[in-house]
Amino acid sequence: MVGERETDKPEQEPEGQDESAQDTAETTETTEVTEGVVAAGAEETAIAADDADPAGDATPERLTALLEDARAKADENWDQVLRVRAEMENLKRRQANELEKAHKFALDGFVRELLQVRDSLELGHNAALDERADLAKLREGTKLTLKLLADVMGKFGVEQIDPKDEPFDPAYHQAMTIQPTQDAAPSTVVTVIQKGYLLNGRLVRPAMVIVAAAPASEQA
Repeated sequence: MVGERETDKPEQEPEGQDESAQDTAETTETTEVTEGVVAAGAEETAIAADDADPAGDATPERLTALLEDARAKADENWDQVLRVRAEMENLKRRQANELEKAHKFALDGFVRELLQVRDSLELGHNAALDERADLAKLREGTKLTLKLLADVMGKFGVEQIDPKDEPFDPAYHQAMTIQPTQDAAPSTVVTVIQKGYLLNGRLVRPAMVIVAAAPASEQA
């Protein structure tokens, strides 16, 4: 009997290793969790059967009790799997809803800041409708409104490109035409037709410019 027990013990060591591997797999995917539960239930049944009677003379009543116990444990593990699946589905739905809200209201802060610019424009427009409006005050109001708009845009990472008298840069400038002149070095921006803009360093719109060129007499 002692010899038989000593022979049986090494056979249980791989089962413990399989159980540890299954525990690791259960933390990765829901499908693997289900497989781990089934395998764990089978291992528990096998271990219980081995422990029941090493001599192999277990009674039918004992085997029936072990089987019922294994089924109860399997049902309990399966309930846990279903709860984990439900929690994961709820988490996915919450994440999808949050992502949808983030996309829908991503410009909420920018719009709030932009409203004050619109309010200023409306005040200036209403003032301009008055026949007795002071032109100097209207100009001053327009200047302040432009500054307010520039501040709002800068707050959200919008930067203006105004390359007057700067070397032409094809990465940020779009040459509309070339103007021969002696007043500026060749390949220098002499006129900005339309300013460009960057958003957090990324080009949104290039500046439309006129680029200086050497006079025809100098080229000859």
